[in-house]
Amino acid sequence: MKTLILQILVLVFLAAAAAMATYQWHPQAPALYAIQERLRQDEVDVAEVKKRWAGQVIWLDARPRDQFDAEHITAAMNLNEQEFDQQLLEILDTLQTATKPVVIYCGSQKCEASRHVREKLMSVVALDECYVLKGGWPAWQALEVSQ
Repeated sequence: MKTLILQILVLVFLAAAAAMATYQWHPQAPALYAIQERLRQDEVDVAEVKKRWAGQVIWLDARPRDQFDAEHITAAMNLNEQEFDQQLLEILDTLQTATKPVVIYCGSQKCEASRHVREKLMSVVALDECYVLKGGWPAWQALEVSQ
């Protein structure tokens, strides 16, 4: 009987270790919702955009043009890494005269494209408020589905 219990405990331990290892190193591991990550200084989430500015922001979509063309936040402008210079020229007047905060989003929760676009943008245009949307496009879609 003790041997059977010991074997069961070993199997449970090995299964748990394999699950934790898979989660740790999987490139598309889901967020652990029991642990809420704090926002970085340059990040906002959808709730804050709605609460703080009532959604009145300038949206910049950092995804590739084909994804932007398929669907995007209403009134968003496309500014991605691949076409940055050309697209920036098209929206530069809007950004230079902006009185609203700028929020940049990309295609996934762990996407860094919005952060890269923000860094390039801030080196060219002096913006008082420019943020990255935590959770990106999926966070926005989740909000739209829940409403």
